[in-house]
Amino acid sequence: MAIGAASRLPGQSPSIGDLVRSDGPTFSFEFFPPKTADGELLLWQAIRELEPLQPSFVSVTYGAGGSTRDKTVEVTERIATETTLLPMGHFTAVNHSVAELRHMIGRYAGAGVRNILALRGDPPDDPLGEWQPHPDGYSYAYQLVKLIKESGDFCVGVAAFPEKHSRSPDLETDVRHFVAKCRAGADFAITQFFFHWQDWARLRDAAAAHGCDVPVVPGVMPVTNVRQIQRFAQLSGTEFPRDLAERLLAVADDVEAVRAIGVEVATELSAKLLAEGAPGIHFYTLNRSTATREVWQNLKVSAEAGPAARGGGRLTAAG
Repeated sequence: MAIGAASRLPGQSPSIGDLVRSDGPTFSFEFFPPKTADGELLLWQAIRELEPLQPSFVSVTYGAGGSTRDKTVEVTERIATETTLLPMGHFTAVNHSVAELRHMIGRYAGAGVRNILALRGDPPDDPLGEWQPHPDGYSYAYQLVKLIKESGDFCVGVAAFPEKHSRSPDLETDVRHFVAKCRAGADFAITQFFFHWQDWARLRDAAAAHGCDVPVVPGVMPVTNVRQIQRFAQLSGTEFPRDLAERLLAVADDVEAVRAIGVEVATELSAKLLAEGAPGIHFYTLNRSTATREVWQNLKVSAEAGPAARGGGRLTAAG
């Protein structure tokens, strides 16, 4: 088993959809655009520390209401031109007209970015508030998928929700929305973070029952801050397991202890997902590299030890 990037020649921009369907699971990271000079330093430190792992791709998020639109494109372009990494830019419908959306697609194309993650996005002032579409914009992610696909040779990813989207009335409705995005032309999907592998497997099987075979890459977030993950879970509707919360709260003031537990849990979850056939793991790094590097190393050691006992097999960064 190999985790990592397929090799690419200078000037090439591989399709992430092709990568996640190829042999061996992919390994990818997500970053967010910084808002301060200190944040900028932390981001690029994390990027440089994670680059040697040769991930299959990396993604750059898009702030609520388009608040980091320009910064997202700037960071994505820098990654494309100043590193060996394959970047994917995020793209949301919030507060944007169709004309503005077309302009953003052009900016990505101009930066040589051909992989885009299409998301409807959350309301900018209150992520849990009522959704209000732009009067000249779109209301659904599947419309974004169609727009991007009609605009050129782009590979488009979409979001998936193992525990259903917080706004969906039930899982079946959420699965139908997901399948609609896939039928609109999505090449792959990346999930919201979660803690139970069974939720990912259930989503995969439910989509398959609708005739959808789009690869669903699970998103994993190594916990490094207890209160932060509690807030994220609340906003996303993700279940934060009680036993994990108790373990973390017991050592909440010990940064190293919290990270150790987070790495342990993320390693176990990632290993189980890969064993269950996940096409890869997408790590939410929160612009920090240590925990993600530790999980990667654990997976690498585990995969090398297992096949060695059977007389073959290996796990590498480059795949």
